[in-house]
Amino acid sequence: MLLAVDVGNTHTVVGLFDGGELVDHWRIATNSERTSDELALMFQQFLGFHGFSFDDAITGVAVCSGVPEVTAALREMTARYFGFSAVVLEPGVRTGMPILYDNPKEVGADRIANAVGAFEMHGGPAIVVDFGTATTIEAVSAKGEYLGGAIVPGIEISLDALFGRAAGLRRVELVAPRNVIGKSTVESIQSGVIHGFSGQVDAIVDRFQAELGTCTVIATGGIAELIAPHTQSIQHFEPWLTLYGLRTIFERNQ
Repeated sequence: MLLAVDVGNTHTVVGLFDGGELVDHWRIATNSERTSDELALMFQQFLGFHGFSFDDAITGVAVCSGVPEVTAALREMTARYFGFSAVVLEPGVRTGMPILYDNPKEVGADRIANAVGAFEMHGGPAIVVDFGTATTIEAVSAKGEYLGGAIVPGIEISLDALFGRAAGLRRVELVAPRNVIGKSTVESIQSGVIHGFSGQVDAIVDRFQAELGTCTVIATGGIAELIAPHTQSIQHFEPWLTLYGLRTIFERNQ
């Protein structure tokens, strides 16, 4: 079985694959101070939910990470507790996807995993919208080439800035409001978030398609399920796209 670990700046998502099937998944807060032993204990508890043996069930670990301290801890955990090396998505790892970036080493590992997963699932040309700490939008050609993308501040960090600088505003639950025209401060903030960010995505996707032609548009990420229904451009919601991309990359490096 394969453990696929997607380490983001805010959350870490862990997926357990049995062959091509995603058996289970877990989301935890990213903490750069956790040691390799602490991570091993957490994963052992997750696997125990299914009755799997931590020592015997896992035959591979694949990692994409934007947090170097967590990457190092995962490498150490894998070597110590499983007795083999983790496949870490970084320069030199075979992805099967040409990276047509001016400097391919600058592309975040999660962005590459998303692009690989999207092309495997839906072919190309494709556009991937990942609602994470940052909202990233990736373009994949019909040939399966990573073309580049766009990065904008994510929803949660945008709200943190809003509430931090506007003393009269308070945090609200992120749900769709009754109307686009909010009848209270809470609804006004909710409307601004839901319709503002969905409109932002539609505008960028439209400009991508002006350069690429008609594309399949896929959304992923922690807040995608909330925003995607209010967009006009997103066609598919794949909550575990990054994990599936990691699984594909792992297989290409065996």
